[in-house]
Amino acid sequence: MKKISRRRFLRNGLLAGLGLGLLDAAWLEGFFVELNRHDLRPAGQEAELRILQISDLHLKPLGWKHQRLLRSIRRAQPDEIAITGDAIDAADQLELLDRFLGQLPMDTPVVAILGNWEYWGEVDLEALSDTYARHGGQLRINQHRQYTFSGRKVGITGIDDFVGGSADYATAIRDYQAVDFHLVLTHCPVHCDWIERERGPERIDLILAGHTHGGQITLLGYAPYCPPGSGTYVRGWYRERGLPLSVSKGVGTSVFPLRFGSRAEVGLFRV
Repeated sequence: MKKISRRRFLRNGLLAGLGLGLLDAAWLEGFFVELNRHDLRPAGQEAELRILQISDLHLKPLGWKHQRLLRSIRRAQPDEIAITGDAIDAADQLELLDRFLGQLPMDTPVVAILGNWEYWGEVDLEALSDTYARHGGQLRINQHRQYTFSGRKVGITGIDDFVGGSADYATAIRDYQAVDFHLVLTHCPVHCDWIERERGPERIDLILAGHTHGGQITLLGYAPYCPPGSGTYVRGWYRERGLPLSVSKGVGTSVFPLRFGSRAEVGLFRV
């Protein structure tokens, strides 16, 4: 048997590692979408509201990835679906969003907010709102609404995009009344710093944001770049500033069709 030199062995190992890394970045991390579960119920509380967050879809032609995602969502049996911006990047993708929404669980309420790409892509916001409404959904732009789930009063506040739009928490919260649970949706996580300063006596139990893609391409957990509107927030939970914020890594990609060290995800929050 012919011996392999140390140099050749190291070279082959490096090339194999590089190939696997490229495969992971170009296919695995973007193609497979994790469903991450978070149980936020206080001790002793059995009743639950299941809120599923979908962020940064950046819809391209619907394929196997989206069918897997839709099956996962249906199995999760959410009571409410929150779409936290950047569902589409351009006006001609409305038909894709229409098809995607049509495959979500029937009779599950959908509430959506805007991201920067709906603005940058010059999406017709009235047509976008009509697309959500056609499937029983609501597009919220600085608006608050209240619902009753299993006898609990729940408020959901949707904020306009912080970068491309006119985020206005004070206007959004104008119709707030006391609730048992208050959910705030904002696309750019740095907006939470403004919310902290602008908030009044109203309770805020959970803020859901996206936008960062978890860095999209990270090195040993470090994100070299996050888009404007991210601030110091990258992914996961942030509670140290008094507001419970969860930043989703999102589903799609923008600019570069690659993910590395930042697996695509949706979140299921039991509250």
